[in-house]
Amino acid sequence: MNKAAEGPKGLIRQTNEALILSAAEKVFARAGFAGATMANIAEASGLPKANLHYYFGSKDVLYRAVLARILEDWLVPTHGITLEAEPRAAIEQYIRAKMALSAQRPDGSKVFANELLHGAPVIKQLLATELRRMVQEKAAVVQAWVNAGRMAPVDSVHLFFTIWAATQTYADFDVQVSAVLDTDTLQAPDYTRATEHVVSLILRGCGL
Repeated sequence: MNKAAEGPKGLIRQTNEALILSAAEKVFARAGFAGATMANIAEASGLPKANLHYYFGSKDVLYRAVLARILEDWLVPTHGITLEAEPRAAIEQYIRAKMALSAQRPDGSKVFANELLHGAPVIKQLLATELRRMVQEKAAVVQAWVNAGRMAPVDSVHLFFTIWAATQTYADFDVQVSAVLDTDTLQAPDYTRATEHVVSLILRGCGL
C-alpha cells in the first residue's frame, strides 16, 4: 500500500523519512560514513535523534537506505530508453536527466562515488544485480537500434559508462571544475553550458 494512502500517520512518516534521507545524504557526502554521526544527521534534518533511530534503527541501515535511494533515482531516467523510442530523443533525455541530478543533488553522487572508491562494501550486491540487469536491458535496446541502422555502431554497454563519467564528474569533481572555470561554485549557466556540451558530444559520437 502507498504510504500516502495510509492517512495522516503515513504522510508524516513519509515526510520525516524524506527529511532524514536528504539530511543524511549531505552529511555522508561531507563526513563519509565513518565521520558521520546520527547526531549530525538529526541536526541537519531538524528532527530529534530519536526519530532517526525510530525510522531507520541505526546509522548502517540509514546509510544503506541513502545509497538505495540514490541508485533508484539514477535508474528512473532510463525508463525512456525503449525499442519504440527515437534514439536521439531517448539518449538526450537520459543525459539531461543525469546532468540535472548532478546539479540538483551533487551530494548524492559524492556519497555513491565514495562508496565505490572504498570497494562498494555495502552496495556491491545491488551493483551486481539491479544495476547490472538495467544496463543489460538498456544496452540491448541500444544494440537493437544499432542493428536497425538507427544510430552509429557503438559499444552499447560502454556508452552507459561514458554517460555516467561525463555527467557525474560535475558533481563528484565540482571543486576541480569550479577552480578551472575560476568560480567559487558551479552556477546554473555553468551546468547549462556543460549539459549542452555533453549532449552534443555523445550524440555526435552516436551518429545522431
